[in-house]
Amino acid sequence: MAKARAQHPMLYQINTRVWLHERGLALGRPATLLDVPDGELDRIAADGFDWVWLLGVWQTGEAGREVSRREPSWRREYQVLLPDATDADVCGSPFAVRQYTVSRDFGGSEALAELRRRLAGRGIGLVLDFVPNHTALDHPWVLEHPEFYVHGAEEDLAREPANYVRVETGAGPRILAHGRDPYFAGWPDTLQLDYRHAGLRAAMLETLRGIVTQADGVRCDMAMLVLPDVFARTWAAQPGPVDGSAPAGTSFWSEAIAAVRAHRPDWVFVAEAYWDLQWRLQQEGFDYTYDKRLYDRLHAQDAAAVRGHLGAGAEYQRRSVRFLENHDEPRAAAVFAPPVHDAAAVLGLLLPGLRLVHDGQTTGRRLRTSNHLRRRAAEPVDRERAAFYQRLLACMRRPEVRDGHWRLLPVHPAWDGNGTCEQFIAYLWEAAEGRLLVTVNFGSRRGQCYVSLGDLSLGTSTVCLHDLMHPRISYERSGAELAARGLYLDVPAWCAHAFELRQGTPMS
Repeated sequence: MAKARAQHPMLYQINTRVWLHERGLALGRPATLLDVPDGELDRIAADGFDWVWLLGVWQTGEAGREVSRREPSWRREYQVLLPDATDADVCGSPFAVRQYTVSRDFGGSEALAELRRRLAGRGIGLVLDFVPNHTALDHPWVLEHPEFYVHGAEEDLAREPANYVRVETGAGPRILAHGRDPYFAGWPDTLQLDYRHAGLRAAMLETLRGIVTQADGVRCDMAMLVLPDVFARTWAAQPGPVDGSAPAGTSFWSEAIAAVRAHRPDWVFVAEAYWDLQWRLQQEGFDYTYDKRLYDRLHAQDAAAVRGHLGAGAEYQRRSVRFLENHDEPRAAAVFAPPVHDAAAVLGLLLPGLRLVHDGQTTGRRLRTSNHLRRRAAEPVDRERAAFYQRLLACMRRPEVRDGHWRLLPVHPAWDGNGTCEQFIAYLWEAAEGRLLVTVNFGSRRGQCYVSLGDLSLGTSTVCLHDLMHPRISYERSGAELAARGLYLDVPAWCAHAFELRQGTPMS
């Protein structure tokens, strides 16, 4: 990696196609990764990000683009997100990968290597995509190794035309399955890889090794789909490979991660993961797994559920990916009203783990970008959102938040019968460099509570509480009173504080 990894790092997600398309408009010609300006990389570094995740750098194919242009549900989405979209804007899904080589449109592998060098010079690592579950319809393996895919029969195609397709392979016409999540119809621009085949596993490991030479980590798309039992349940109705079967029940992830780590012990594996399989994937070797449960509970505005979720073990918390939006979720500014947005962002992005921030999130974008398009709608910068995120990013950069000790704090009723304390969530970061106390009234009405700070060795000194999210707010409290009763809060709905704690002069 470009620098020592923080215990609780920051990841910035960028849609590469959109990024370069907008740069090309500014230049008046097509842009490649060589055209990313120093100022853009300087801004990312100044904001404190440890890694940049470039979504969609790999070569896609014409087959995927054609499906993206004609699929009715996707075309309806284009009309909502980008009403003036044309066929020229439709570039196909970045998850329908034809080859794990850098797109020719982006300047190829040399341009990526140069950008990676420039990022490393600023202390930033590079994360790229790995899509283990499926390939594009026109991936070379369709001709060279059709045995790597899940096969179907005529009756499957007749019964489930959304999940199967007839294709020409090197062994003649075959019916192959589309890649899919078992709860939804197949993705029509993809073909499902068969993890029961030992040759496929070996080929995917070689693919992963190729990515290792070009980046510092991978974000693994829908990582839980290739777990042995999940795969077996999804494809139980389809016969496995005639020959070349992998040993039943063996895990691709544990083998692949161990193989990569043998040569790159610092390599970072991030799993997109759902269905409460996050802890299991962490045990398989993933450094970080998506915390969709937290996102859902923040979105539901359920303080009790959030607090319960934060009671999980410290190691699970440290290896969770915290986010308010990404390329799959709606824009945070669109689904969270401004005061709820602020509370959810302070609460969620100052937690332990990997903090993911999506390009456009910090400027208040409200329209999601379609994965199939190279262009997004023009939106003005929301200056209030931008100012808020600058304060929050400053908190996220603090040493105690990056490498300190975190603990959830108890909250108690301010008086008997006052149930508003259930709306509060509070936690403390501690390190040699300082202390940061985060308190959030994550509820729709004004509330009161006491936050128990535990043994902070406050003595009889004055304790200064300076709110980094609201710089004009500062309080002084007796250390003895804080130790005995805790910090009393009486604050409006959705009020979020990030208090820097400093000890002052002894109180008389």
